[in-house]
Amino acid sequence: MPMRIIGKTKINFIGMRKISFVVSSILVLAGLFALVMLLTGGGNMGIEFVGGTMVQGNFDNPVEIGQLRSVMNKAGFKDATIQELQHEIANSYVIRTKIAAGQSDTRAKIEGALASGFPDNPFHLDSVHEVGPAVGAELRQDAGWAILLSLAGVLMYIAFRFDFRFGVAAAIATFHDVLAVLAVVFFMQKEMTILVISALLTLAGYSLTDTVVVFDRIRENLKKMRRKAEFVDAINLSINEVLSRTLITSLTSLLVVVVLFIAGGEVLRDFAFSLILGIIIGTYSSVFVASPIYVEWENRRPKRFK
Repeated sequence: MPMRIIGKTKINFIGMRKISFVVSSILVLAGLFALVMLLTGGGNMGIEFVGGTMVQGNFDNPVEIGQLRSVMNKAGFKDATIQELQHEIANSYVIRTKIAAGQSDTRAKIEGALASGFPDNPFHLDSVHEVGPAVGAELRQDAGWAILLSLAGVLMYIAFRFDFRFGVAAAIATFHDVLAVLAVVFFMQKEMTILVISALLTLAGYSLTDTVVVFDRIRENLKKMRRKAEFVDAINLSINEVLSRTLITSLTSLLVVVVLFIAGGEVLRDFAFSLILGIIIGTYSSVFVASPIYVEWENRRPKRFK
């Protein structure tokens, strides 16, 4: 017998679709706003997309963030972002500046500013990462195309595997997931980096897997239905039948990503955070977004059931 964490349920998921549509509409609108802002250069874009320099290193003794920021401002780096790496080497910091990395003396200026600002507390450089503005703009464009092409691939796969209506519903649900996570990341002022974009593409695939399982059960149950009145019952029955499997898969994945978030270090924290959001929202959308969209579409086709 399949493993279950809950017993047999009879939840009317489709009956709650109006509430879920309102919640999802808010998330999608917020995600579209975030997307427009990011594409036009707003938001907390990483240096990979706008160009700049990232310096990571550590001091011999503790340094206050405010004091470090004051030193960088005096050196002309007023847009510098400073982050303390609490889970790395002691007194370790990352300094990001979005000044064009084409200036060959950017690294030297940062090191010079730190040396003069903290003469009795040497800064030991661990790594330097530089990206030119032209490369950053190209990466931003490529990231946008990668997301759009992945959604197009979802639509074609589901349309071929099941039905065009299933494909559209799955593509909308996946698009919903990406925009919802993007909205949360944007409004929480998380830095939009290559790792976060990777997380968005990863969760698109994760969400698709859950949706395919639900749709496969719906397709099997619809074959047993002969009357229009039984249509919504078949959808609800299908979701309830796979609910235990969905929760087990989601919780297992969530446990792994939570461990990565806690113990993975600062570099992977935003990536893991995005995946945590994606797992939660992806599980929600496979039940409350993809299936209800299919129901709304089918309800407008009265000749579907004879």
